[in-house]
Amino acid sequence: MKIPPFAEFFSPFPSVLPSVFPSVVRRPAPWELPVTLLRASFLEMAILAGHLVLYPGGIARERPAPALPPEATALPTEGRSRPPVLLLHGFVDNRSVFVLLRRSLARHGWRHLESLNFSPLTSDIRLAAEVLGQHIEEVCERTGHRQVDIVGHSLGGLIARYYVQRQGGDTRVRTLITMGTPHAGTAAIPLASAHPVVRQMRPGSDLIEELREPAPDCRTRFVSFWSDLDQVMSPVEAARVDHPDLVAQNVGVTGIGHLALPVHPALAAGIRYVLEHEGTEKLTDAELAEAAAWAENGAEGTGGQAGGAISVA
Repeated sequence: MKIPPFAEFFSPFPSVLPSVFPSVVRRPAPWELPVTLLRASFLEMAILAGHLVLYPGGIARERPAPALPPEATALPTEGRSRPPVLLLHGFVDNRSVFVLLRRSLARHGWRHLESLNFSPLTSDIRLAAEVLGQHIEEVCERTGHRQVDIVGHSLGGLIARYYVQRQGGDTRVRTLITMGTPHAGTAAIPLASAHPVVRQMRPGSDLIEELREPAPDCRTRFVSFWSDLDQVMSPVEAARVDHPDLVAQNVGVTGIGHLALPVHPALAAGIRYVLEHEGTEKLTDAELAEAAAWAENGAEGTGGQAGGAISVA
């Protein structure tokens, strides 16, 4: 994968709560850029190697959890357990990419965790969104919940957004968290445009322009994690959700590449924090600062060596 110049990675972040968490909200100094980039690149290669090992195990469709007894499905579930979390993978990937995130969520009390594999032959994001909607209806019927939360990586986040924003999915999706999703389209890897789904993810495509249309009644809360070292997003800010009608917040991640987003412990901590906070209102500055502190100090099993930090941007 071609590595863009440093200037494309480290575009200035808005100033966000520097007095609260100065160690979290800090751009690398110029002399730190080569080291940061090199560390992130090695991490990406290590994750790719590990993912290639796990990939065959994620090809088969996940077996759904047992359905609730008929008398239980009508019971109100909100308030006594968390909504199901649906994990959606990216382009030419499968559910194996979420092994670590799923383990993290399970360890912290999430019981209803689902993954959906999209067919590698999928050629239209709109059709994939319809398949997602059918799966969500089945999950809600099986678990007795009226809504789900979604965590989507890359293409998975865009499919979920289309379902929520254009197919009425906001009635079913409480919170949509995306990581490295080309909300504004990405110009990276030009040769990949031979695939119809990649063409739909290009800036100015019919699908991207459709997502710019008004959505005044959309009830889903959006939280987008985007990285200054995401080589698949060009520009990197394309992974932000910028729409006047959506309840959306963008969380900047430093020192983490595209492949590391769904497996990095700092992101897992941030995702858990977002899912813990119910409702459709934006998180306050104090809550987002606390989320950044979680990611900085609460990453599991890293000993502070994993690298990467989170800021609100």
